[in-house]
Amino acid sequence: MSFGLNSILKKILPAGLFYRSLIIVAAPTIILQIIITVVFFDSIWIKANKGLTRSLVGELKTLSDVYTGKDQNQINYLTEQFKYNFDFIINVKNEELPKISRERKYSPMDRSLRRELKSIFGNSNYWFDTVKYEDTVEIKVKSNDLIIQILFPKEKIAPSSVRLFILWITLPSLLLVSIAVIFLKNQTRPIVNLAKAAERFGKGDLIHEIKPSGASEIRKAAYEFDRMAKRIERHLKQRSEMLSGISHDLRTPLTRLKLQLAMLNQKDISKKMSKDIDEMENMLNNYLQFAKSQVQEASIATNINELFKEIISEKDNKNLHLNLVGEIVLVGRRNALKRCFNNIIENGLNYAKNVYIDVNKSANRLNIIVDDDGPGISIDQYKNVFKPFYRLDESRNLNKSGVGLGMSIAEDIARSHGGNIELNEGKYKGLKVKISLPL
Repeated sequence: MSFGLNSILKKILPAGLFYRSLIIVAAPTIILQIIITVVFFDSIWIKANKGLTRSLVGELKTLSDVYTGKDQNQINYLTEQFKYNFDFIINVKNEELPKISRERKYSPMDRSLRRELKSIFGNSNYWFDTVKYEDTVEIKVKSNDLIIQILFPKEKIAPSSVRLFILWITLPSLLLVSIAVIFLKNQTRPIVNLAKAAERFGKGDLIHEIKPSGASEIRKAAYEFDRMAKRIERHLKQRSEMLSGISHDLRTPLTRLKLQLAMLNQKDISKKMSKDIDEMENMLNNYLQFAKSQVQEASIATNINELFKEIISEKDNKNLHLNLVGEIVLVGRRNALKRCFNNIIENGLNYAKNVYIDVNKSANRLNIIVDDDGPGISIDQYKNVFKPFYRLDESRNLNKSGVGLGMSIAEDIARSHGGNIELNEGKYKGLKVKISLPL
C-alpha cells in the first residue's frame, strides 16, 4: 500500500530540489490560508451575511404589507421614510415578474437572499438580480396585483470587510512565498553548481578553483570535491608523464640498436632483429598515443563536419565514404575526439576495402556510424575488443599493427565526453561501430 502511494507521489512531485523545498515551505502556508478562509466564511461572513439579509427581507416584508393597505397617505409617508432611512429606491409597477432568473448558483450572497425571500414571500412571488448593477441589488416582490421594485446598495447584504480580509490574507502570503523563493534559490544554487562541476569533471574537462558557498554542509562538500578533483588530476598527470617518459627513454636505446644492426655483416640476423625492434618501436608509439589521450585538454566548440572533412583529407583514401547531414557543433576536446574517430576509421581501413561514415544528430545526441565491408567480429568478442592490450586471434585483428590500445583509447575518449560506443554487424556484412555523444 505504502509502496504504491510512494510511486504515485514520485510521479506527481517535481524531481528538482528547489521545487521540492518550495513545496515544503509553501504548502503549509497555503493550507493554513485555506483553513482560515474557510473558517472565516463559515463562521463570520456567512453568518453576518445571513443576519443582514434576514433584516433586509424583513424590511421588504414590512414595505409589502404597507402597500396592501387602503390609506394612500400612509403608503406615501412610509415609502418616503424607507427611501430616506434605508437608502431604498422604490418603484411600483403594474407588470408581471420576470421569467428569466438572474440568480448565481455558487454565490453565497445569492443563496442567502433566495433562502430568506422564499421563506417570507413564497416560491413565485419574488425576483432579484445582483449582477445587473455593480453596486446595487434589484428586487421585485409581488404585492396583490402590483409589483414593487426595490433597489438598494449591495453593501447592505455583503459585508465590506470580506475584500479587506482577502487582501490582508493574500498579500502577506505572497510576500512570504517570495522571500522563501529567494532564499531557496540562494541555497540550491551552490548544489547545482557543484553538480555541474562534477558532470564536467566526469567528462574530462578542466575544473578550475571551485568557490564554496551556501550552507556549511554544502561548502564542505564543495571543498572536498575540489580537493578530490585536484588529487585525481595530479594522479592522471603523473601517470601520463610516467608513460610518456618511459616510452621516450626507451626510444633512445632502440635507435642505437638499429644503428648497430645496420653495421652487422650477418644480414639475415640483422633483418630479424630489425623486425623485432620495429615492432617494439611501434608498441612505444602506441603507448605514447595512450599517454596523450590521458592528458587534460580544454573543451571547445568543435564543428564536427569540418573535423571529419579534415580527417578524410588527411587519409586521402578513395575507399573512405563520408555522409554528413547538416551542420553539427559539439563542445568537447577537439584533439581527443579526432584521435577517437581516427582510431575507428583506421581499423576499418586496415581490414576492409570500403569504409562508410554517416554523421547525423537526433534531438540531443550526435550519432556517428562507421560501417565497413570487412570480415567482421563474432558477437562474443565485442566486449573484449575494448580491453586494453587485447589482441584478437580471429581472421580480423583490430590491432594487427598495434598493441591493442586503439579501441580502448576510442572508448575512453567517448565515455569521457558522456557518450558510448556500440559494435554490431553492419549492412555491408562487416563491423558497424556506432559512437553516440551528447550535444
